[in-house]
Amino acid sequence: MGSNMTNDNKALEQAVLNALRTVNDPDLNKDIVALNFVKDLKIDNGVVSFTIELTTPACPVKNEMEQWARNAVLGVEGVRDVQIKMTSAVSHGRAAAGKQAIEGVKNIIAVGSGKGGVGKTTVTVNLAVALAQSGAAVGLLDADIYGPNVPLMMGIEGRPHAIEDRIQTLSNYGVRVMSMGFLTGDDTPLIWRGPMLHSVIQQFIRQVDWGELDYLLIDLPPGTGDVQLSLTQTVPLTGAIVVSTPQDVALLDARKAIQMFRQVHVDVLGIVENMSYFQCPHCNKRTHIFSHGGGAATAAKYDVPFLGEVPINVSIREGGDAGKPVVAMEPDSPVAQAFVQVAERTAAQVSIANMNNQNTMTIE
Repeated sequence: MGSNMTNDNKALEQAVLNALRTVNDPDLNKDIVALNFVKDLKIDNGVVSFTIELTTPACPVKNEMEQWARNAVLGVEGVRDVQIKMTSAVSHGRAAAGKQAIEGVKNIIAVGSGKGGVGKTTVTVNLAVALAQSGAAVGLLDADIYGPNVPLMMGIEGRPHAIEDRIQTLSNYGVRVMSMGFLTGDDTPLIWRGPMLHSVIQQFIRQVDWGELDYLLIDLPPGTGDVQLSLTQTVPLTGAIVVSTPQDVALLDARKAIQMFRQVHVDVLGIVENMSYFQCPHCNKRTHIFSHGGGAATAAKYDVPFLGEVPINVSIREGGDAGKPVVAMEPDSPVAQAFVQVAERTAAQVSIANMNNQNTMTIE
């Protein structure tokens, strides 16, 4: 009898796995069994339990995937109940030839723009906080040496200290932060040439104790200068995000940023259109102050993902000035949800890039 029960369980287990093969990750374009997402499958008297381990806690279809899996398994004859645990293990970016990885950091994402004034730092800060709120371990390096605004926007004051020659980060909202703004006065100008910039950037990368991170976001200075080249040539970036506004002049510079990243062989994870529209708080009517749709059109033209639109909103500006990112202070607001959507799509693109790189290495 025990042998028959074992055989019955094996047959039911196979039927359950076959059912789960119908559940696809829409971003990775494979089923969750092939992706090895299904862990710890157990069957006890018709009760099926298993874990779905995603590649990021910020998966945009996390809840839907759980429901798809539940429905699929409940449709198997002999199943009385389904118990699913959702977890995640963020995938690693690939180490590149001649580029030294940062110890403990899985993925390094540069956030750039072709020009200043497009809200790149605001997007980076809210993106970092949104990823941290999803459950990911997140760091933020403010590489805008000449205009380090991250400390103000993250509401962090103080000076970092060192432990055994390793500079310790400062933290807020679950994000570990390092910035030149911690080391200089608010009104101290920095007049540095290329070699000095390269040196301080390398110190922030190599001599800072970042701990174990799923994502390290690097807020680049605007343009395509020394800091950008120093980073892309020495750090194994998982990819880059380009921030623009809808105006033609901003999009022109965004295209230059895309081309720069491609010339140094860095994947462009996508474009974010900031200040995309103004939504009236009284009538909910949208007004496209700076035109509209240019970000999506540019993404399509250069064959890169479009990560989303962020509206122009007074709470974003007030939150940035007060060190209270809107994602943290008004998490349920439409504007915060716009940043969350960008964070989820970014996490999905990181997982796609890592899977593609893994496949490339396997083929090679």
